[in-house]
Parts: sequence; structure tokens; C-alpha cells
Amino acid sequence: MDISTTTRVEASATPRTLGRTIRGYVALTKPRVLELLLVTTVPVMILAQGGFPSIWLVLATVVGGSLSAGSAAAFNMYLDRDIDAHMRRTVNRPIITGDVSARGALVFAWVLAVVSTVWLWFTTNWLAATLSVTAIFFYVVIYTMILKRRTEQNIVWGGIAGCFPVLIGWTAVTGSLAWAPVILFVVVFLWTPPHYWPLSMKYKDQYEDVHVPMLGATRNGSQVGLQVILYAWATVACSLLLIPVAGMGIVYSVSALVFGGWFLYESHLLYNRAVRGTEPRPMRVFHASITYLTLLFVAIAVDPLLPF
Repeated sequence: MDISTTTRVEASATPRTLGRTIRGYVALTKPRVLELLLVTTVPVMILAQGGFPSIWLVLATVVGGSLSAGSAAAFNMYLDRDIDAHMRRTVNRPIITGDVSARGALVFAWVLAVVSTVWLWFTTNWLAATLSVTAIFFYVVIYTMILKRRTEQNIVWGGIAGCFPVLIGWTAVTGSLAWAPVILFVVVFLWTPPHYWPLSMKYKDQYEDVHVPMLGATRNGSQVGLQVILYAWATVACSLLLIPVAGMGIVYSVSALVFGGWFLYESHLLYNRAVRGTEPRPMRVFHASITYLTLLFVAIAVDPLLPF
């Protein structure tokens, strides 16, 4: 009996309580991913406003965006439940443990999708609501249903779903789009592969076992490391475009250079270790990528509030 089977047996032997069920539904929304949504949405709203937007608008956008992202995550867990049951990384997800039924997860996902769309439509504007629906579609249909199990480029194009919060945040404030949020959309798009591919290196064997062609499972370490470097350089270069386009000040400019340089350093270390045949330590780049994006968007939030 493998680890995943043992875990499922142990879980099924534990009585399902109300508390476990509630925690299961919360887990369906992937709360850690929601943290990233907050990091990218609120700073863009501050940039769009040129100061602090109304607290009500920020809360309305964050609530709507969280419900939308939670919907996409729940759909993803429902559709991927067959492979989640055979990966140690995902075997404790609520559908696999029995805390939430597959049918319950599907209904929950649809309810969140409808509620988030209606909420954003009436509390922000139609454009933000439409972008939210598009994000769900990309993550569920384009990434989960079409690309994930067919191509090693899955996370590149499927990752577009994670870029929409910057557009939603901007349009919630302005009711329209502009070049600044488009640049940030591309920054997150380029950032996603060097963020996720190191994780796929870490769980290479598990992805191979379920026949999901993540780049880290289909290529050797040096090939993955080179791709991480190329995308990291593209990410940092694109982040610098925001300086002239949005008139960013010294806080953002220095942050983009310093934090971007650190992200590049970690990416090159990954490649160098892989080429030398030593342990590449991919999770260092994975965690560094999260810190980099967080600090970059903090700088986006702070910069418009300062007189220089």
C-alpha cells in the first residue's frame, strides 16, 4: 500500500465533523494562492488611484476577486481529483481525504463563480466582472482541462489566469484599461514559469507518476534552469518598463533593480548547480520568486504615496 492509499484509508476512518467539512471547503479555495491575489490587486488599485482608493471599493474588489479565485481553485481540485489521489503533494486535499464530496466541490465552485461575478458587477463595474469570469475560464478550461496533461508549456499559457488580478484591480478603480496594468499583466505572466518550474523539479517523480508533463519532469535540471533564467530576465526587464510608462519614482525604480537582481542571482544559482551536477535546490528559487513579486508590488503600492 503506497503513501497516498494509506493516507486515504486513514482519512476515511476518521469521522467527518462539521469543523473538518468547513476546513475542507476553505481548503478548496487554495488560501495560499489568495494571498498572492491580495499582493497583486491592492497595490495596482493604489497605483490606478494615485493614492488610496475608498476602503469600500478595495474591500469589494478583494472579496470579489477572492471568491473568483476560490471558484477556479475548487474547479481545479474537482477536475484533478484523479491525479491528486496519487501525488504525495496533493493527497491531503479535501476531496481526496473525503472531507468534501466531489459533487459538493463542484457545486461550491459554481456558486462561488456566480456570486463573485454578480458581486463584482454590482460593487465595481461590468469590466472587472468580465475579467474575473475570463480568469476563471483560463484556469479551468485552458489550463486544467486542455493544457495541463498535454504539454510541458502548460503553466506558461495556463498561468495567464493568475495575471488577471492586476487588470481587475485597475479596472475596478478606473473602469478602463491602460498600458500600466498591461505591463504588470505581462510581468506576472513572465514570472509564473520561473516561479512554478522549480516546484515541478522538486516534485519531478510525482508528476512523472501521474503522467503530467510539467517541464521539471520532462527535462533535465540544466535545461529547466536555463528556461528559468530566460524567463527571470524577461520578468525583470518588463518590470522596468513600468518606470517610464507609469512615471514611477525612486522607490519602485530601486526596488525593481535590487529585488530583480536578487531574483536573477537565485535563478543563475539554480542553473549553475544543475550544470555542475550538484543538488539544484529548486525550492530556493520557488520561495525567492514569491518574495520578489511581493516586494515588487509593495513598492508599487508605496511609490504613488510618496512625493519623490
